[in-house]
Amino acid sequence: MTPQGYVALVLHAHLPFVRHPEHEEFLEEDWLYEAITETYIPLVWMMEGLVRDGVDFRLTMSMTPPLCSMLLDPLLQERYIRHISRLIELTERELERTKWDGGLNALAHFYHHRFHDARRTFCDGYGRNLVGAFRKFQELGKLEIITCGATHGFLPLMQDHPESIRAQILAARDHYWECFGCAPRGIWLPECAYIPEIESYLQEAELRWFIMDTHGIMFGHPAPRYGVYAPVFTPRGLAAFARDTESSRQVWSAEVGYPGDADYRDFYKDIGFDLDFDYIKPYIHPDGIRCFTGIKYHRITGKSPYKEVYNRHVAWEKTAVHAGNFMFNRERQIEHLRGVMERPPLVLAPYDAELFGHWWFEGPEFLDFFIRKSVYDQKVYRLTTPSEYLRAQPTQQLSQPCTSSWGSKGYWEVWLEDSNAWIYPHLHAAATRMTELARTYERATGLTERAVKQAARELLLAQSSDWAFIMKTGTTVPYAVKRTKDHILRFTRLYEQIKAGQIDEAWLAGVEWRDNIFPHVNPAYYR
Repeated sequence: MTPQGYVALVLHAHLPFVRHPEHEEFLEEDWLYEAITETYIPLVWMMEGLVRDGVDFRLTMSMTPPLCSMLLDPLLQERYIRHISRLIELTERELERTKWDGGLNALAHFYHHRFHDARRTFCDGYGRNLVGAFRKFQELGKLEIITCGATHGFLPLMQDHPESIRAQILAARDHYWECFGCAPRGIWLPECAYIPEIESYLQEAELRWFIMDTHGIMFGHPAPRYGVYAPVFTPRGLAAFARDTESSRQVWSAEVGYPGDADYRDFYKDIGFDLDFDYIKPYIHPDGIRCFTGIKYHRITGKSPYKEVYNRHVAWEKTAVHAGNFMFNRERQIEHLRGVMERPPLVLAPYDAELFGHWWFEGPEFLDFFIRKSVYDQKVYRLTTPSEYLRAQPTQQLSQPCTSSWGSKGYWEVWLEDSNAWIYPHLHAAATRMTELARTYERATGLTERAVKQAARELLLAQSSDWAFIMKTGTTVPYAVKRTKDHILRFTRLYEQIKAGQIDEAWLAGVEWRDNIFPHVNPAYYR
């Protein structure tokens, strides 16, 4: 039966490159370990179950080069095993501490088994290689993995240095090849930030489509006849897909969306902050900094400080209810759209992957229920990927999308304002110098070649949009400031040593050891 329309779920899996071999333990590395346990492994479990049960699903994920680099790094893999083993030890203590409280003890057992399963999946199931796990589902034809900017750089703010835009895109394309053994067909533009000048480099990388924010297409010229419910072809021939705000709001918003339901697990009530310091000290940062452990015993309950004990079974049942509601809403939405469109509509529902599992603990189960219900409980729409949709609907309207991003007011304000504007003169000066190095030392060999490549890595890492974003949102600002300054200073020192012909090999080796992303980086992209 031909569906009336299509739904494309897109998960954006990204973390900034945080790797500190110079420290035995580093607090911000926990971002990766938490995401592995709470998001990436649960998504693998979900897809394993769907494949095992013969569910013909479709899902799209962007996996950024910094995330893939960290997932493939032996040092971080070893540290993750240490991290999850320490949590298993903590749950063993929790089993004893909570033995006289039936509700808490049941949850302690739940976490104990869950952490064991996570370690087993990571070590035994996939040999520490979660990139290979997701690649498996792509090769089965169920998951489409797309790319992003090399370090999630905010591309429009590089428009005066187009070589940097080119390097961000082509380095990401190359890294995708190394991880997945094929070329990417689509790209999640970093921060969904678009300017038309980006497209020539997307074409050079042989990318066929990109994802942007809603108003980027809605204010395109000419105006899109079908709104965001069909892609448009740009004058250069690339397909642009935009976010559907209705489906996004239902899932993303903690205020009016599903994640804020009172029965779901409360993110902030964690024993790392709540229990006696001497008891929890061996399981937090060695400097005594309290941090999340992932062991949380309470449900959202309400806005009151008092929180009731989390009921795992009730929360699980609620995900089924919400998945059914989400399916029903997509059915009605697509039936309405099909009545006013001359072609099958596409509802593109993109989300940050870390919403599912990390921020919204029950999120992977919601996805599992929704996918299964979509396949078996309705006939209005079919799950698809953007590439699959384009193959089925190769003719689309021609329109020039407008400059835009997903940020506040739809432009650059999040990444360029009082808290972070100071970084850009330094980034622009480094970009100019990197192009100079790439052209001047085109045929460099030996130590000079190594130094030029490391300069490219330092610039790419400094350009990560995550640092400006953190400075704006005020979370770990000193760390974001330090990372930006460190990469710019290392780049500047490399530049000066290369120009002087006096490269400090011991210091260079230390920088290569620390910032080891993109081992095959190609400085020629900056020419």
